Amino acid sequence: MADTYSLIGAFYSKPSPALPPFFLKTPKLPLHFPSKSMAAHCHCSSNPRPSQPSLLVFSGGTAFNGVVEELKKLTVRVAHVLPVSDDGGSTAEIVRVLGGPAVGDIRSRCLRLADESTSEALAVRRLLGHRLPINPQQAKSEWYKILEGEHSLWEGVSKPYRETIRAFLAYFQNEDGTIIRGQNEISHPTNVIGPVDKGRSSVPALPSRIKRVFYMSREGTNSLHEVFPTVNQAVLDQLSNVDCIVYAMGSLFTSLCPSLVLLGIGEIISSRSCPKVLLLNGSHDRETSGFSASSFVTAITDALNRTYGNSHNCLRNLPSQYINTLLVPEDGEIPIDIQSLSSQGIFDVVIVNSIRDPKVGTIFDPVSLINALGNVVSRYMRTKD
Repeated sequence: MADTYSLIGAFYSKPSPALPPFFLKTPKLPLHFPSKSMAAHCHCSSNPRPSQPSLLVFSGGTAFNGVVEELKKLTVRVAHVLPVSDDGGSTAEIVRVLGGPAVGDIRSRCLRLADESTSEALAVRRLLGHRLPINPQQAKSEWYKILEGEHSLWEGVSKPYRETIRAFLAYFQNEDGTIIRGQNEISHPTNVIGPVDKGRSSVPALPSRIKRVFYMSREGTNSLHEVFPTVNQAVLDQLSNVDCIVYAMGSLFTSLCPSLVLLGIGEIISSRSCPKVLLLNGSHDRETSGFSASSFVTAITDALNRTYGNSHNCLRNLPSQYINTLLVPEDGEIPIDIQSLSSQGIFDVVIVNSIRDPKVGTIFDPVSLINALGNVVSRYMRTKD
């Protein structure tokens, strides 16, 4: 585990722990995990039409998953950049027992992008998307049925494919108990072993605003053991060529910032003249209590500029060099402070239809969101042509 990195959030008052990011891409290569790079990618679609725009989306897992299916109708030329630091929910238990990076969001996004063209593909998707019961004894019993190939979930999966998957499950079954730190105490703290509620929980607000997130190792050159992992070159290549860059809704500091603080990300994004779109959250969470729309912009700008890190690595770009469009869910909780946004150089603010989710509050209506995003991109494509 010498090359394992941790991400922590630094507060104005006192620090709190957290873990690392990751990358994944759409059109059909196998997923791979580079050893020291903080991003990896996979191609997950058929040959795209040349007229389709290309997008890169910075996101976590849960919040953006709801619009992935709708996004396919706009384009399949999408690169998804995901952190491997968000170790809440089931992932927290996997990391606690087995160690390694938090891959829950990656698994979730891959399932959303998975092939659905055949009955076997649907059966495999159903199998890999299955969640075991919360009851430990029931979970153990069901797990062994799956491992032995006796569970009804294997119906529709051919024997060669079944044995290939079972080989990976058997390997997973025999992992050791290495533990690495995660960021769960920042966004979803818990003092008991059990399921973590990723929705609108009653956890207390943080004692102060998060100042920055950064990576740590067991060893380092300063008292914080801060390190600067290398970003996957595929991420930088995509950022240099895509038609639109999207900062998706979700946990601001533990889903977006882990990918944005890496060296090279801010440099490339600031150099691009394409649409750079922030999808604003519809409600506050533990990380952004009291934030306005301009506060989100400031946090993203500080992350990309690496404002509070080593002065030799800092940038001084303006907010408008990173974000030029805001898509805002109608009737959301986050105040839209137009004057402050204007002072940041951001004038394109689009209100999008929303729906009410009983667990998380106001969220974007997926169809309306992708239509609005498509309009932003099409305006750029017309000027580009």
